[in-house]
Amino acid sequence: MGLRENAAQFSLLMLINAFVGGMVGLERTVMPLIGTREFHVLLNTAAVSFIISFGLVKAVVNLVSGKLADHYGRKRILVAGWLIGVPIPFLIMWAPHWNWIVVANILLGINQGLTWSMAVVMKIDLAGTKQRGLAVGLNEFTGYLSVGLTAFATGYLATRYGLRPQPFYLGVGYVFFGLLLSAFALRETLPYARLENTALPDSGPLDFKAVFKKTTWGDRSLFASCQAGLINNLNDGMSWGIFPLFFASKGLGIASIGTLKFVYPAVWGVTQLATGPLSDRFGRKPFIVWGMIVQAVAIWLTLWGENFTVWILGSVLLGIGTAMVYPALLAEVVDRSGPSWRSSALGVYRFWRDLGYAIGALFAGIIADLFGFGWAIGLVGLLTFLSGLLVAVKMARGDGQYQM
Repeated sequence: MGLRENAAQFSLLMLINAFVGGMVGLERTVMPLIGTREFHVLLNTAAVSFIISFGLVKAVVNLVSGKLADHYGRKRILVAGWLIGVPIPFLIMWAPHWNWIVVANILLGINQGLTWSMAVVMKIDLAGTKQRGLAVGLNEFTGYLSVGLTAFATGYLATRYGLRPQPFYLGVGYVFFGLLLSAFALRETLPYARLENTALPDSGPLDFKAVFKKTTWGDRSLFASCQAGLINNLNDGMSWGIFPLFFASKGLGIASIGTLKFVYPAVWGVTQLATGPLSDRFGRKPFIVWGMIVQAVAIWLTLWGENFTVWILGSVLLGIGTAMVYPALLAEVVDRSGPSWRSSALGVYRFWRDLGYAIGALFAGIIADLFGFGWAIGLVGLLTFLSGLLVAVKMARGDGQYQM
């Protein structure tokens, strides 16, 4: 095990995860605008319904993907995720009704729950015990840099050619190459996890109910991780659905909105190259606590800002804060789980984390409809700040190694 020893397969997994992230990036700039401008969706809650369907489905698939991967192997689940993703760009390009978009996002939730989950689990399998933060950081770097680049590209294409179909041609390429590489070039990594299981102390396999209980509330650090992950993606769901509409209400064009939607995930992706390995060295908790606080400050700065420069700064800070939190949370869950039930524990954590997409989009949409964008954005910032304080109180400091 180790990154150097498995450099070729690890690099291939990074490329595959770039295609996975690109599938989400297709929607970051243009999808809320398609809802309001092409399908004339009036309520903000309805305009973000595609995120709600995505988040709910992805959360549930995360919950079962880990168990399926432990039983059937990582590669089979990854390939299945790509097969389910094949119709997505075509449904969006040809949708005659908003409900088609919702269906496409149900499939996207399944696709992401299987492919992104397997990409990170397979990297952790290869990395071994000493480089988990680095492995997760590299995984999230490629995924979210691709989200940002695709968001920028779709904004440019939408400005030049229209909201549909040209921006979604990228998705056809992502699905084709992701499926091809996963099926024919990638090797199974489950034997690495089994090897680690023989070398490290482990309490033995746990049934799914026991893993769910322990990860959700039975272990104080895992509980703190789950709630922080949920709130992190709650504010990301708000950013995904509400920020484009908020910026449009301030008079920004699609290209400028695309730039803002590029900066946030791009900074998030690149900064994880540093925050992932730094959490290996200095511990997970400080990065999670301060990362949530930085996110809250960034959200409030975006709300109170009145010009493009301030919004760019808010996007940069939001990316930095999320980069501090994201790989540290994943690595914390790995640290606190045994090799034989690690994939299942990650599935439970990712269930709660990605449920935040649906909760954030629904919460922000309802508040925006009732009281306006300002209240929705401000309250999400407050929840993010309080989540950081809860981590400070509940999460134990650890040495980065699993203990029975």
